[in-house]
Amino acid sequence: MLRFFLHYGFHFLVPVIVGLLFYKKNTLAAILILLSAILIDVDHLWANPIFDPNRCSINFHPLHTYWAIAIYFLLFIIKKTRIVGLALLLHIIADSLDCYFLSLELN
Repeated sequence: MLRFFLHYGFHFLVPVIVGLLFYKKNTLAAILILLSAILIDVDHLWANPIFDPNRCSINFHPLHTYWAIAIYFLLFIIKKTRIVGLALLLHIIADSLDCYFLSLELN
């Protein structure tokens, strides 16, 4: 249960907190962009089964691969795409946190 709350809390609360703290001028737009990173989970539709609570997303789903993560870092470095890169990296951090807790459960 803790894993569930931390994983989804990170997906939905951290973007709101980051938007409130670091994007004072355009808070609502920033929060919406940061929350929209959940859309990369569309790649779960290609998996069988679509949802497996005991599967680590990192390097399993196409938009969660190391190559994709490298692109998210590049987006973060470029000023015009920084917030999109940040959103995607926050999503990957949330999924990595989930993978970490999953590895603790399996050991």
